[in-house]
Amino acid sequence: MNKFVFTCGDINGIGPEIVIKALNKITQNPKDKFIFICPANVFDKNSKIIKPKFEFNYSDFKEEKFDSKVTVLDYGYFKQKIGYPTIDSGRAAFLSIKKSFELTSNKIADAVITAPISKLAINMSGEKFAGHTEMYAKWCGINNFVMTFLSEKMNAALATIHEPIKRVPVLITKELIIKKIEIIISALKNDLKIAFPKVAVLGLNPHAGENGLIGVEEKEILIPIITNKIYSKILDGPFSPDAFFANHLYKNYDLVLGMYHDQVLIPFKQINFGGGVNFTAGLPIVRTSPDHGTAFDIAGEGKASESSIIQAFNYAKKIVLNRKRI
Repeated sequence: MNKFVFTCGDINGIGPEIVIKALNKITQNPKDKFIFICPANVFDKNSKIIKPKFEFNYSDFKEEKFDSKVTVLDYGYFKQKIGYPTIDSGRAAFLSIKKSFELTSNKIADAVITAPISKLAINMSGEKFAGHTEMYAKWCGINNFVMTFLSEKMNAALATIHEPIKRVPVLITKELIIKKIEIIISALKNDLKIAFPKVAVLGLNPHAGENGLIGVEEKEILIPIITNKIYSKILDGPFSPDAFFANHLYKNYDLVLGMYHDQVLIPFKQINFGGGVNFTAGLPIVRTSPDHGTAFDIAGEGKASESSIIQAFNYAKKIVLNRKRI
């Protein structure tokens, strides 16, 4: 029996809606059970917009009875203001995330799929919060992890995550890149079952440094790693990002490693928007999420697409099964 946790995300956004829509489609497998960590008043309100087609019951943080196909894990009343980040929505999102970590780290659940959150709302609630990736890593006690993006068309990863551009060159070191590459290789082999992975490495500077004329990071940091005999059969690059994506070279690789956030996320979302998945590689728990945000502009209207969060569930299940085989 596999058990999967969904967080509610920001209760003023589309998170609760798309989780209910997803559960309507993925609950047929008798071997799977689900926990939806969501305030009961929020679930009830969204159930009037999207009718649940699955068996469910309510529990709470004290009882934690998971007898039904879907357990709605309630943790109190939270006021909603649809379409806006608020203190209440930030607090509800944070508590849902924290509980999901407890359930997965204590082996009560096999994986967590996180609905979209507002970082602003969570910070408004008093929690210092850079993102899901950093928070789960902190709770796991893990310093080395990789924000990874998965899809049928392209897999990608980031050397640095939510960092100001001016800090990126300082952060790009041989030690950092080697740590990221080791995690990526392990994830590709163990989580995605790619026996002989090929990874493309993007340059930091325009034209990948132009042999040191536009920047030295490629020449001094990336090339020595890529050509090292340990990695030379796995890594290629460093590539100039504009030509790399313009010529669709990503199709030749199992994953693309970028140096900073937008370098990878702009092409990834253009290629995969609505079908991409965020996966935190390197953690002992399995955590995935859709590749889009809270969509406050359409919240409460019942028209948000559940396709990306279903993909997030599919990848979570795939990774869980692969790890169990190991």
